[in-house]
Amino acid sequence: MPPLPASAMATATATLPLRLLPSNTLTLSSLPSARRSLSVAAVAHRRWQLRAAAEEAPEAVEVEFVEPEAEAEEEEPAVPEPVEAQLAAAGAGKDADIFAVVMIGSRQYIVMPGRYIYTQRLKGANVDDQIILNKVLLVSTRDKAYIGMPVVTNAAVHAVVEEQGRDDKVIVFKYKKKKKYQRKLGHRQPNTRLRITGISGYEEYPADPILDPAAA
Repeated sequence: MPPLPASAMATATATLPLRLLPSNTLTLSSLPSARRSLSVAAVAHRRWQLRAAAEEAPEAVEVEFVEPEAEAEEEEPAVPEPVEAQLAAAGAGKDADIFAVVMIGSRQYIVMPGRYIYTQRLKGANVDDQIILNKVLLVSTRDKAYIGMPVVTNAAVHAVVEEQGRDDKVIVFKYKKKKKYQRKLGHRQPNTRLRITGISGYEEYPADPILDPAAA
């Protein structure tokens, strides 16, 4: 038998009836009525249990009240005394009424015997070292003032190094808007604590008398 042309085969294929295969998937309609009722009742019962559990009131929890401890009173920051009060409260003896202005680095400090000061870090100085400060700008006693031009010749301030420490932390925050740039740094400046032991060498320098305002 001669083979059919391709056009005839296409026509025959298009006209053939399609056969639907039976499905092996079980549906709710294919199950018996008894099973359908059991499954529906079970689902409904389970939903009812969930609803009931959600509506149950929470159990009461006993809470024990503890009285807070009395907080310690915060100490107020110490306010530095005026210069006049510091001068009046300076040490006793012959140096009770004397003070000097000394330059350490690029800063000036008022020093009195028996008091201590914090200065910028003195490199090479160790604890308990005795040092002499020669840049004395002014020395004042009860009745005389020795004013340096610019320093008081031969005057010296004697001190002892008590501690090599650092200042409180300072926060350095850098920010640039619209650049997504910010940096947060902390810095503690090194310092030195000096105990002033005496002031000497100013007696031969020309002095200016201090007039008593009560006498005037």
